[in-house]
Amino acid sequence: MPLLGEVQSLVRHALISGEVSAVAPLLVGGGDGAVRFRVHQRHYRASLVRALMEAFPATVWLTGSAFVEEAARRFVAAHPPDRPCLAEYGEAFPAFVAALPEASNLPYLRDFAELERRFAQTALQIALPPRSIGEVAALDRDTLVDATIALQPGVRYWRASWSVDELLTAYLTNLAPDRFELSAGTVYLEARGARGDVQLRRLSAGDFTFRTLLAGGDTLGSAAQRALDDDPGFEPGAALAALFADGLVTAIAPARTEDTR
Repeated sequence: MPLLGEVQSLVRHALISGEVSAVAPLLVGGGDGAVRFRVHQRHYRASLVRALMEAFPATVWLTGSAFVEEAARRFVAAHPPDRPCLAEYGEAFPAFVAALPEASNLPYLRDFAELERRFAQTALQIALPPRSIGEVAALDRDTLVDATIALQPGVRYWRASWSVDELLTAYLTNLAPDRFELSAGTVYLEARGARGDVQLRRLSAGDFTFRTLLAGGDTLGSAAQRALDDDPGFEPGAALAALFADGLVTAIAPARTEDTR
């Protein structure tokens, strides 16, 4: 008798590949085990396709349900889930769907789907108590430069090559005109939200780099320098003050000093 882990591996492979022969000896009871197992295969695929359709409603609105449903079927076959939570499934879907030959006339599709995914993620978060800018006043310059800060969990960033924020806003407000022309050009986007209340805004290149790096764990000094490299007009002091004014800072962690004793 195979171990539980081996049985689970066999069942997973059969569900994903459609090949039932290896797991057939384990399908006991009832009628034809292979027939019964195919019901589970269909349910597995249908549930994942449905999860993707529900996760990307704006993309469905933009391209049509038939297109996204077929793309979802192909994605499910090529990218089985690697996490237990269905809400996290589809991280690679924007790149996958945009790379399909049928999407060749939609050069902005990946940017749009990526922005939609990040926008939806923010709505599921909670807002933490923001910290006051007065807390950094007690830190000397060297300590501040090497400090890291934590941002609200419901904030996401995306650098797009098209003005997809305008298109997503049209979808969200249900005010889409009969004709809509997207502009090509880099836009730096911040989506922020909690418990369903989500905001979308554009940032300057410097502020985008600064906030993105801080969200990734960089120190204030490193993030500020990189932001200056991207945008010579970037003002670190004003950018830091804006973070506090926006209520995005939830923790300040001065750099640890080595114990020389």
